[in-house]
Amino acid sequence: MSIWGKILGGAAGFAIGGPIGALLGAVAGHAVDSMRDGTAEEGGVKPARDDSGTGADEEANDGRDATKQIAFTIAVIVLGAKMAKSDGHVTRSEVDAFKEVFRIPPHEMRNVGWLFDRARRDPHGFEPYARQIAGMFPAHSPVLEELLDGLFHIAKAEGGVKPGEFDFLRQVATIFGFSEQEFERIRASQTGPNGADPYEILGVRRDMEDAAIKTAYRRLIRETHPDRLVAEGMPKEFIELANEKMATINAAYDHISRERGIR
Repeated sequence: MSIWGKILGGAAGFAIGGPIGALLGAVAGHAVDSMRDGTAEEGGVKPARDDSGTGADEEANDGRDATKQIAFTIAVIVLGAKMAKSDGHVTRSEVDAFKEVFRIPPHEMRNVGWLFDRARRDPHGFEPYARQIAGMFPAHSPVLEELLDGLFHIAKAEGGVKPGEFDFLRQVATIFGFSEQEFERIRASQTGPNGADPYEILGVRRDMEDAAIKTAYRRLIRETHPDRLVAEGMPKEFIELANEKMATINAAYDHISRERGIR
């Protein structure tokens, strides 16, 4: 079952608690109401269905991992919605960019739109949500970095990150336990290999030895490998974003290797 099926098909039973759990309960409740009053096929949240073809054994994931995946997804939705309205309004391009962050089955697009709108209208600030998701992973976890990458993608929707959005991202990064240096590396990776200093993308200095740069590169590749991220709690629906990040890191290292003659 996809992550959307888990969220809309009784995920409240995972008892995540806190602000994320409260929003999750509202989502599940709305899905039930939509099925009862017949609006599921008329613009409301539709009943989730499983088109994956997986068997019960494959679907029986460890409860803790499933809870992390669900919380991660809800956190991206909430933080993405709140960041999008940080400049006073939410544009269509920001909503479209939000949908690009996920690998969303066509039949779940309407559900995701409802979740985003619900999160956008939620009166609470973003900090409680950021703190709760941060508490579910180690400080400056690669999974939390992937969440930040998704938020950067949304922020770039209108041609660049606005000052208010940049401040928002910096505050979220601080809550997640990232240092200023780590945040700058994440920011550089979002600019892409053609728009940022490749040394910044790898988080290394130009005066470092080749061996140290190679070590830093290999560490980043290990940490950002999609298989490892999924194993540590990132939903598979975010795999395309993770692949994009790894391609940027590889391109930056290739540039440095050619420049220095590293073999």
